[in-house]
Amino acid sequence: MSYNNSFQDRAGQAAAAKQKALEQLRAKPPLDEQAAAERRAAAEQREAARAEKAAAKKAERAEAANAAKADGAAKAAAAAPVQKTEAELKAARDARYAKRKGRK
Repeated sequence: MSYNNSFQDRAGQAAAAKQKALEQLRAKPPLDEQAAAERRAAAEQREAARAEKAAAKKAERAEAANAAKADGAAKAAAAAPVQKTEAELKAARDARYAKRKGRK
């Protein structure tokens, strides 16, 4: 290709390239319906496997979140101060009082 081509030369080359591409497209063998059906079935299987894997992953995440939530609740319950009954509070107060009296 030279840089001194005229517009008609370039247009002719483009038309020839277009014609060549069209001939190659026409020479392409026709689509085999059985092969196409097999490809579609394989694609459907891949999509089903992908969806199943995604559902399993989602369930695993939900289970992990529930476990973390339960673990957090258990830790919070363990860390929370234990509420004593009034009788236990009175006994502790009486013990402190008796200890103070014993020092004097």
